Amino acid sequence: METPSIAAAERELVEEFALFDNWVDRYQYIIDLGRQLPPFPDAEKIEERKIRGCQSQVWLVTKVRGDRLDFQAVSDSAIVSGLIAILMRIYSGRPAREILASQPAFIKAIGLDQHLSPTRSNGLYAMLGAIRNAAAACVAA
Repeated sequence: METPSIAAAERELVEEFALFDNWVDRYQYIIDLGRQLPPFPDAEKIEERKIRGCQSQVWLVTKVRGDRLDFQAVSDSAIVSGLIAILMRIYSGRPAREILASQPAFIKAIGLDQHLSPTRSNGLYAMLGAIRNAAAACVAA
């Protein structure tokens, strides 16, 4: 089965967030998404996998599958785990060139740009940067 495009995944996410009337419910939804992340191997929680710039601890593993990148990540924070789940949904399994060609429009569309604390926002952009760097390395290889 073909993976939907990044744009389609973003549209679906924006539609889901539109169902919630307030940010208390949206934060709870983000936390719930994080609880659904697949188990992350303890052996991968190493310094080289840590994302710099996050207030919480975040580890990211990238696997290259042809021209596609699969990501797996985990955090010690419930909100950040939810942000990871969102990023995995948008970017994991996608072609590296598609990742590089896309802009994270969902951040503004669902209001994360207005409702995340500065430190959480920095962490989100650090994770996005790591994903984009992995995609750039894949394209350059």
